[in-house]
Amino acid sequence: MKRFLQAHATHPDWRYALAMVQPQLEAQRRERAPFEPTLGWVYLTDHYAGQAEALLAELQRHWPGVAWVGCDGIGVAASEVEYFDEPALTVMLAELPRGDFRVFSGARPLGNFAAHTAQVHADPATPELADLLTDMSDRTATGYLFGGLASARNRTLHIADAVLAGGLSGVAFTSAVGLVSRVTQGCQPVGRSRTVTESAGNVVTKLDGEPALDCLLADLGVAGREPREVLPQIRQTLVGLADPAERSADAPSARRGAFGPDTRVRHLIGLDPGRGGIAIGDHAPEGLELAFCQRHTEAARRDLVRICAEIREELAPDELPLAATLPGGGTPEPAESGIAGAVYVSCSGRGGPHFGAPSAELQIVRRALGDVPLVGFFAAGEIARHHLYGYTGVLTVFRG
Repeated sequence: MKRFLQAHATHPDWRYALAMVQPQLEAQRRERAPFEPTLGWVYLTDHYAGQAEALLAELQRHWPGVAWVGCDGIGVAASEVEYFDEPALTVMLAELPRGDFRVFSGARPLGNFAAHTAQVHADPATPELADLLTDMSDRTATGYLFGGLASARNRTLHIADAVLAGGLSGVAFTSAVGLVSRVTQGCQPVGRSRTVTESAGNVVTKLDGEPALDCLLADLGVAGREPREVLPQIRQTLVGLADPAERSADAPSARRGAFGPDTRVRHLIGLDPGRGGIAIGDHAPEGLELAFCQRHTEAARRDLVRICAEIREELAPDELPLAATLPGGGTPEPAESGIAGAVYVSCSGRGGPHFGAPSAELQIVRRALGDVPLVGFFAAGEIARHHLYGYTGVLTVFRG
């Protein structure tokens, strides 16, 4: 697979931003000639949401025959740069055989396309979104989806050869398109994992047979205190949910002080002192594992470095041995061997503000993977397999 083309720009006017992006792409195209792009990704910050149709039309005019997917976000990513709260645009182009991918949406179903995996963009306001993701996952041979929910303060949209609202869309790939995808967690457990033994809907009343609220207070080190006395600590606490049936044998768990990719982080949205229960932002049927957790910058940094190392090892285990970690939390920059391009979807609560400096999260990825073409956005929820995540990053690279 040929190395992808990638460009990005920021400007108050989308037309000027696009006018800066197009020459960058054309220059790269000449360097890689012959290069005939067939699939494009476009991510725009919500500053351009009102002009999305015009922007897409201009891309389609300039690159005839290219199929387009993407969405808007409160931030977008490009290689080692992230744009938050400013008008920006990031574009990537790939030359893939047309029979190896298919763009889909509610108006353009996959039909009999032999999907191996699929990238998905979705509107977070879509009803029964979890069911739609499960259904889409079932339509692929591997069951693996990657992507995220569009995020915006004004107009939420996603793109599949047209600007769309509601539902989901994306691009499916056959097994001929090689890719590797990993989930990186942004939270660290503050206590051991327990089993939900009594619940009703989103209210958990018993964990390992003990009142859930008592377990929460014990893990926070405030056992016996009145919940209202320790509200600041409780408000900083989230819950990680995992289905033991889905955990691989080598995946870390809360018992080892880290979350694996099977864990979905959800908000703690209320307390029920009368029943000793807690209310969370999801259903928690009996049998699920639950661990209380908090956002943790250093844990997020370590986990991001870990998944990058795993991807490098899987792509080229002989040519790219694992490198030592740098003091700043990154790794020595390797060559981009084995990677044609990458898509990174990160939670809108991550990025530079969470990692301590502008573009710090993307710089970690670049140090680990090298100077590879990369685009992405900061999402209202991240998608991997058939699950919807929070406070995570989903990094997907295409084999070169």
